[in-house]
Amino acid sequence: MAVIAYLALGSNVGDRAATLAAALRALADADERIQVVRVSTWHETDPVGGPAGQGKYLNAAAAVHTTLDPLALLARLQEIEQAFGRVRTVRDGPRTLDLDILLFGDQIVAHREPGRTLLVPHPRLQERLFVLEPLAEIAADVVHPIFQATIATLLAEARQRLARRREACPGRELSGQRVLITGSTSGIGRAIALELAAAGADVIVHGRRSAARAEEVRRECQALGVRSVALLADLRQEAACAALAHQAWQVWQGLDVVVANAGADTLTGEAADWSFAEKLQLLWEVDIRATVALCRDLGQRLYDRGDGCLVTMGWDQAATGMDGASGQLFAVAKGAVMAFTLSLAATLAPHVRVNALAPGWIKTAWGETASAVWQERACREALLGRWGTPRDVATVARWLIGPNAAFVTGQVIRINGGAVRG
Repeated sequence: MAVIAYLALGSNVGDRAATLAAALRALADADERIQVVRVSTWHETDPVGGPAGQGKYLNAAAAVHTTLDPLALLARLQEIEQAFGRVRTVRDGPRTLDLDILLFGDQIVAHREPGRTLLVPHPRLQERLFVLEPLAEIAADVVHPIFQATIATLLAEARQRLARRREACPGRELSGQRVLITGSTSGIGRAIALELAAAGADVIVHGRRSAARAEEVRRECQALGVRSVALLADLRQEAACAALAHQAWQVWQGLDVVVANAGADTLTGEAADWSFAEKLQLLWEVDIRATVALCRDLGQRLYDRGDGCLVTMGWDQAATGMDGASGQLFAVAKGAVMAFTLSLAATLAPHVRVNALAPGWIKTAWGETASAVWQERACREALLGRWGTPRDVATVARWLIGPNAAFVTGQVIRINGGAVRG
């Protein structure tokens, strides 16, 4: 069946205009099943990423009418690239010719095999002005099949986001970053949401069932001068977890940061009186399975796009041990999360940074009502002689997500006031 596919063309080596014109002719001659039907003007842009010292790019977009399937079209494009001397050695490095499939009708393609990956729509389409601007000339009203927004809308969003990121400065270093924080209606999650909003990030607040609490935090974030939305999802349910990942990715045409903070409360509320087995099951569903599922799903999307940051939530005593049933429960749950984090960091490197925070004695809901024995123990074990606060965790999260931690990945960072035990 014939479709209209949209292609990106780029060159920054040699006679760039002549190369693009010749590539379009080669495309028309390569296969009778490909017909070039529309071409944008040339757009000269600075390089994005890659090694320093590259020349400027000349970019364009083209619409082709084709009866080839997406993989067959990709093969033809790669043949043309090779004929023009394209060598793939350095990521985002100089090239004589770059041909990419941006859209293929309304199809969504995710084909991965060694040396032959095709993701359509192109995973970075909505982020790059040098792609969107020429594409908008010839396809302004075409709808992106994932984001269900027109190319013109995606271009306007990208321009706004880039303008905000250019305004990033100390104190607003996360301007324009899009962040999802699970379990952010109270405690540590709420503190992280407010801290990142104060740094200029747009924040998706997540809660399990209280729309009122989620809306309250959303308003607090918005009052700090950023965009914020609230989403509800019961992460005990696998389908709800997948739906949250999809919804969060849709809100602002992607994410930059995911903080997998949500954890089951087995110390206060209804679960406090449950059996050990029931508590373990709840921790498995929320702390482990939901964290793994969300981070794998959204982590792959960030990796495909080429950048991003993931933060998980561990526990400082998972590695050292704590007596009692609660110690055993949290050691299982948070120890698993921390180990998973290290493996995910290795999997998603070098494009996505993945780290875990491991708080110690933090005065959340349980700490507020803990007995005098626990109050004394928490202060005695910390070298700083006090409980930690949710904001103590949030400020470390802000640093870890921000530009000053750009060389930090695969780490478990303890936030425990220098706790000494034994």
